[in-house]
Amino acid sequence: MKIMVAIKRVVDYAVKIRVKSDKSGVETQNVKMSMNPFCEIALEEALRIKEAGMASEVVAVTMGLKQCVDTLRTGLAMGADRGIHVETSGPLYPLSVAKLLRALVEVEKPGLLILGKQAIDDDCNQTGQMVAGLLNWPQGTFASKVVLDKEKQVVTVDRGVDGGLETLCLDMPAVITTDLRLNQPRYATLPNIMSEIKGHKEIYSRGSEMWKSNLI
Repeated sequence: MKIMVAIKRVVDYAVKIRVKSDKSGVETQNVKMSMNPFCEIALEEALRIKEAGMASEVVAVTMGLKQCVDTLRTGLAMGADRGIHVETSGPLYPLSVAKLLRALVEVEKPGLLILGKQAIDDDCNQTGQMVAGLLNWPQGTFASKVVLDKEKQVVTVDRGVDGGLETLCLDMPAVITTDLRLNQPRYATLPNIMSEIKGHKEIYSRGSEMWKSNLI
């Protein structure tokens, strides 16, 4: 089984945010960027599932400017097998990202699609739910525990709700969005980082115009 993980490049959580002088947005020039913390958790969970022998491949996906490849390489250094970068120049909104993910899922055919529940830059918390609706896949959001049954092709998800925890049993393929309580992401080791700088793993990059028909 293949697992696809969506990751996003955001302003690092420790950086003090500055608003642009024209009030059009947040200043990102000469600012430290990193992987969205919720995406790190999603990738860590996918890697743990693979290490437990329940998956054969982990594919990391990102969208945005050319600089997003740096974030993708961090994911590969953590342990992802392949990376896919959809290059775009304009802003990406949750529905656009969901439609691009749907197009990639139709090509890659993963058994699980795992995302962070939200990004720390916009806090939308929409993409996972939207892509599940577009794919007509079952979804487990705000996951704090994930248990896979490969034989029965189901995944059990404990998710946080206002009253405590809710347990869902989902038929695969399914969409999961991760909460902070799910795991503690590993660090990318220096040898792996150096290996990715040299490009030892595959990154497949295509412009968003390749998927234009899926954005309608």
